[in-house]
Amino acid sequence: MASKVKTQEIAVFGESGSGKTVLLSSFYGATQEPSFGADSSYRLIADDTTQSAMLRQNYLRMRNEAQTPPTTHFDSKSYSFTIKPKASSDPLAAKAARKHSFSALRLIWHDYPGEWFTEEPGTDQEARRKVDTFRRLLKSDVAMVLVDGQKLIEYSGEEDKYLKSLFWGVREGLAKLKDDILGETGPLARFPRIWVVALSKADLHPNLDVQGFKDLVIQKAAGELAALHDTLAEFVEEPRALSIGEDFILLSSARFEPGRIEVTKRVGLDLILPVATMLPLERVAQWADKFNAPLQLLGGLVGRADDIAKMLTVTVAPVLGKILAKVPKVGRVVAPLAATLLPFAVRLGTDKLKEIHETAVADKDYLTATVAQFRLDLDRGVEERVLVKSPW
Repeated sequence: MASKVKTQEIAVFGESGSGKTVLLSSFYGATQEPSFGADSSYRLIADDTTQSAMLRQNYLRMRNEAQTPPTTHFDSKSYSFTIKPKASSDPLAAKAARKHSFSALRLIWHDYPGEWFTEEPGTDQEARRKVDTFRRLLKSDVAMVLVDGQKLIEYSGEEDKYLKSLFWGVREGLAKLKDDILGETGPLARFPRIWVVALSKADLHPNLDVQGFKDLVIQKAAGELAALHDTLAEFVEEPRALSIGEDFILLSSARFEPGRIEVTKRVGLDLILPVATMLPLERVAQWADKFNAPLQLLGGLVGRADDIAKMLTVTVAPVLGKILAKVPKVGRVVAPLAATLLPFAVRLGTDKLKEIHETAVADKDYLTATVAQFRLDLDRGVEERVLVKSPW
């Protein structure tokens, strides 16, 4: 039986002080505001009540007291959030829910401290915790490497020194973990295959759009990105299904002013859920379009992708949707039908996606409305020059 909750995981890598805790607190806190519940087709619920209280407290202190959360050091945590469709007692909502193979989405956010890429563990226990933490986040499809916007200012004119050091640290940290992670099993099927480069504290660079950020990174550290890609390829089965340095995003938790933090002035945080859930769908479609990838070498990525794609496909092309439902999720190669239908689902135009969203809302099918909105959000992020995605 299909899981009632479809889980996507994201791993966030950033040095101490790069803004990981502030990002997470602002991301969660914004979804708990009454205005969010009124306008959205879903609710975001923290699965751990202690974490919920801590993140909400961080957010409220930023909003009401202009206090940022304390900087963490060697702190590694995972946070689980459930994205539940809006509740409704309308019989239409119950009918819509029954037709889906899952009832909710889940995002697991893995926070990996950047210190472990630049400093040696002080004890054997810490060394074991480092390896165990990395093994947990291997279930992610998407990873984000945070470029600290404050560091870019400090290294103004010499950004290459900071960027090369950042990517070199990630690469060397991974290389040191390789033997402990792979052991005798060899390359992994389940591994983060999409690595997004993210500018945190983007509010410090109001004149820099995402294309300018991408150009800066490529100009100053293209070699280090390529070397990181080569190191990642050593970890994963089917290394053709791996992208790094193709996707870029701007992230800002708030607008920071003396004595004031405007938490409503966020950039890119509303794209985190769409990136975690829909970007893997797009990338699988791209890979299927380019080469025949053995499904078992993608660690379940295809199965999760086509469950989501099916919702959009059934809406606009019922016959194709039924065919997609019959495509095997295991086998030696991607079935030709899947190679056709996945690109079909992700190439739906904005007008068609808006139609799907409006129809789903009218039918009280809030799960489909949420998925369609996430696809629209990705397109909006590109149009607003907050997100750059890998081209087809």
